[in-house]
Amino acid sequence: MEMKTKTKKKNKVNVVTLGCSKNVFDSEVLMAQLKANQFDVSHESSDDDAEIVIINTCGFIDNAKQESIDTIVRFAEAKAEGLVDKVYVTGCLSERYREDLEKEIPEVDAFFGTRELPRLLKTLKADYKHELVGERILTTPNHYAYFKIAEGCDRPCSFCAIPIMRGKHVSTPIEDLVKHASNLAANGVKELILIAQDLTFYGIDIYKRRALAELLQRLSDVEGISWIRLHYAFPAGFPMDVLDVMNERDNICKYLDMPLQHGSTKILQAMRRGITREKTEELVNAIRQKVPNIALRTTLIAGYPGETQADFQEMYDWVERSKFDRLGIFTYSHEENTYAHQFKDDVSKKIKQQRADSIMELQSGISYSLNQLKVGNSYKVLFDRAEGEYFIGRTEFDSPEVDNEVLVKKSEGYVRLGDFSEVEITSADHYDLYGTLM
Repeated sequence: MEMKTKTKKKNKVNVVTLGCSKNVFDSEVLMAQLKANQFDVSHESSDDDAEIVIINTCGFIDNAKQESIDTIVRFAEAKAEGLVDKVYVTGCLSERYREDLEKEIPEVDAFFGTRELPRLLKTLKADYKHELVGERILTTPNHYAYFKIAEGCDRPCSFCAIPIMRGKHVSTPIEDLVKHASNLAANGVKELILIAQDLTFYGIDIYKRRALAELLQRLSDVEGISWIRLHYAFPAGFPMDVLDVMNERDNICKYLDMPLQHGSTKILQAMRRGITREKTEELVNAIRQKVPNIALRTTLIAGYPGETQADFQEMYDWVERSKFDRLGIFTYSHEENTYAHQFKDDVSKKIKQQRADSIMELQSGISYSLNQLKVGNSYKVLFDRAEGEYFIGRTEFDSPEVDNEVLVKKSEGYVRLGDFSEVEITSADHYDLYGTLM
């Protein structure tokens, strides 16, 4: 990125976000607080005229950490050249590696952890305004919003550093979430994408029971919310009553993102997932029986310590049988202070990548044949953006940025971004559907 020498605007803050949708949410809350304190706030501004830069980092796996470090270094250099006055770092990387970072990159003015928003604001001589609960400045298109219902995680998964960075599971009370959803709806948000480290644990800490189904009913009643989408559900002890609500409410998308991580019981046990492959298959079948046209998205890990060719083959065969609507796969990243770190990271980088690639190639074929079945049908599509000669949108079976998209030629007729239209699918390839407006 070119750093231009410009007059720095006093009180102008540029917030830069790395990592997942939970970080996006945290940045949006931070930006609303700064704006209420009379700061001029922009998100990932390309103008480079801000006096203050705040980087919200990711500390999850190797390449995400590298990207966060590169970004910090880039702005530290900009500060050394006098292009910005202050550089602050917050989020998961600084929660996890604060001491190392303070030594390595002394140009940074201060580091903050994932739960230190009040301290960050105080450093900027801003007040933490309690009355702003649920207020955010959306960085997504304003017709959809990531909607965080809980923070942290109590699961013991061996490969995961999230509890180290985000702490124990803490649910946000139903009343607060309903108020928050009503605010968003009043501002034109039509789709809520529910996120948490683990949605299925929602409510256990406050209500002493799994309360996701009840929360969904209450959110579903909010005027103006057309779609509610579920991201990141944990398979062990999955609350099946959630599916009843999905069936009875039109505005709850028949969509579930449930990271299953592996298809071999031996590896699932090593990962401390609390479930076997057989139980996983039973769960997937039960979900599909209950909600026949549900789209299931999952994510897997290739190359976990001790994963043999036979373990991998077992996962491959299971993916082939399961025919998930959407699937992503990560190569295993050896993270310090996780339970798995005590084991030798014994699958080579090359083999990890080959295994991940072969699963993705298999999935690409599955996606292609599932998409062909949609040709000739019509779907309600929410249009997100325009690009080249197409309007681009999604059906209820797809989440932004990670899933399939529906493309409609601009010459076909006009759609307003952020609006729903009926689209008939005329053709399909591996990850895109093409259609005409009804």
